Amino acid sequence: MRQYLFQIQNGTVEDYDVAVQEARKAYEQWCEVPSPRRGEIVRQIGDKLRSQLQNLGKLVSMEMGKISAEGVGEVQEYIDICDYATGLSRSLNGQILPSERSGHALLEQWNPLGVVGVISAFNFPCAVLVESVLKKNNLPGGLCSLVCGEADVGQALVKDKRVNLVSFTGSTEIGRIVGQQVQQRFGKLLLELGGNNAIIVNDDADLDMVVPATVFAAVGTAGQRCTTTRRLLVHESVYDSVVERVKRAYAQFESRIGDPLESNTIIGPLHNEVAVMKFKAAVAEAIANGGKVEYGGKVLEKEGNFVLPTIITNLHHDDPVILRETFAPILYVIKVKNLDEAIRFNNEVSAAS
Repeated sequence: MRQYLFQIQNGTVEDYDVAVQEARKAYEQWCEVPSPRRGEIVRQIGDKLRSQLQNLGKLVSMEMGKISAEGVGEVQEYIDICDYATGLSRSLNGQILPSERSGHALLEQWNPLGVVGVISAFNFPCAVLVESVLKKNNLPGGLCSLVCGEADVGQALVKDKRVNLVSFTGSTEIGRIVGQQVQQRFGKLLLELGGNNAIIVNDDADLDMVVPATVFAAVGTAGQRCTTTRRLLVHESVYDSVVERVKRAYAQFESRIGDPLESNTIIGPLHNEVAVMKFKAAVAEAIANGGKVEYGGKVLEKEGNFVLPTIITNLHHDDPVILRETFAPILYVIKVKNLDEAIRFNNEVSAAS
């Protein structure tokens, strides 16, 4: 049953400007804090997340429709990153290199970069926990600010010379625009963009391993990961067997599509109605191009954005709908003659990960 959980006020460009001003001020204090001490702050943030692991995991599921295990897993990843970063704080080792000049050496030293602007694919509900750690340690709140906004806020961040590094997670299309704008001001850039992963099944593959691996990779998070498997490149000698076995595996999950908070649920909903429309459009395009829907291809007649995980065959390996990333559980199965052909087909996509 659909229900409004809460309302969040979007930030403005003016709000963003204040956040960057405060971040610049905070940097002046933060850059003087010794690296091990900074690592200790990160450790405390990880401990705060750990103390609220189940609650935050449930909140992720309620916001994004991820099943409970995936919601908790997402928060656990952040905890693991905090633990890893804590260790890094004591191993920022610069090199000492020989110089061409007698009696001299070259010393490499790592220094804080400055303000980092992050445009994330999903909101993560942990800002209040970070703030409490900063306050406890008498650190300025400007060290970590969150501005929820539309494209105008993102544009302001990308073009802002005060932001030393921009980290963007999203589609290849938008990532290309972000990259160009950051490069125009000679800023630093990290991009994590769309993907179009494939599994290659050779003639000697262990099919008992292939099938569960394919199902997990193709329908996990309802196909809404940049690392989701969207193409299955199968040797012609085992093609029919693989298709039938994957179809049977998909059919077992149909009764386990539903409320992501239920323990029996394997597949949750798509994140919004636009995603459902894109799912339907991709299936329709595939059929129009000669594709055969082996399984699924339908929106479930229940409240919510639920779709059947879908298997499509009979398309040419470079059909536009295959080469284009669709954030939904659609798996295209492609027949190949040998491993070399499979590798060539795999490398046809232009998506960047």
